[in-house]
Amino acid sequence: MLASANARGAMFMTVSMAAFSSNDAVSKFVSSSINMGQLMMVRGLFALVLILALAYLQGQLHTPQRLLHRTVGLRVIGEVGATIFFLLALANMPLANASALFQALPLAVTMGAALFLGEAVGWRRWTAIGVGFLGVLIILRPGPEGFSTYSLMVLLAVLFSALRDLSTRLVPAEVSPVLMSTLTTVAVTITGAILVVPLGGWVEPTPANTAPLLVSAVFVLIGYQFVIKAMRVGEISIISPFRYTNLLFAVIYGILIFGELPDIYMIIGGLIVVGSGLYTLYREKKRGAERPVAESTNPGMAPDGT
Repeated sequence: MLASANARGAMFMTVSMAAFSSNDAVSKFVSSSINMGQLMMVRGLFALVLILALAYLQGQLHTPQRLLHRTVGLRVIGEVGATIFFLLALANMPLANASALFQALPLAVTMGAALFLGEAVGWRRWTAIGVGFLGVLIILRPGPEGFSTYSLMVLLAVLFSALRDLSTRLVPAEVSPVLMSTLTTVAVTITGAILVVPLGGWVEPTPANTAPLLVSAVFVLIGYQFVIKAMRVGEISIISPFRYTNLLFAVIYGILIFGELPDIYMIIGGLIVVGSGLYTLYREKKRGAERPVAESTNPGMAPDGT
């Protein structure tokens, strides 16, 4: 019975990763016709309608006062920052490279938990963190030929996402994920509206640049729902590694839609980052941590832009 539940959990996690990667691909595709501010605003409006409907059906809208907690505010800041930097990078660099760099998030959260939350992290996981960031450097290719400012934007998105995830650990249990998602979607949408003019101005909405954003919002909702299903039916330590299928889908979309062939640096660096993350998850399971890093870095908490 447990094996069956884990199999379903792994399948749900994979579906959620496919949905989140599809959202990334659609966002990157639309970025060629509208700026990221407008994309954040329009997609956010679509997502807000869907999330409000979900929150209403779950009976979560009658307790908005639960959001009045400083950790919720920190989570919103992390969400908004992660969305801005990831989308700006996504519009200007290969999808697979952006996704590979973003896989460093579990390592960043583990390091943040040790430095700021006092979580015990042994030398093995510190070694995994160091090796993982070596993989990041390989993807970045420091130097005039390989370095990109947009790669640094992905790393900033990782830092903001780590802030979001670490804050999520401290949010009171009575604040539901749907309620938090509603607030962060509002914040991202408003931020997008503010950035429209600085990023190039408003572009006349057409079916070609607007309909895909509705599809993108649907993908986010599908990803969110399936990751919740995954976390509820399977063991976190078993199904969390399947979050790395996100990178596989990103490579496939990059090749089929954008003609982006991953180079050897991205492949080697990505494998190192993923391997380090998997080892970190393994160590979490072996030491029997009460709340493993996988729980706070699950893709259900992914920023709207990823």
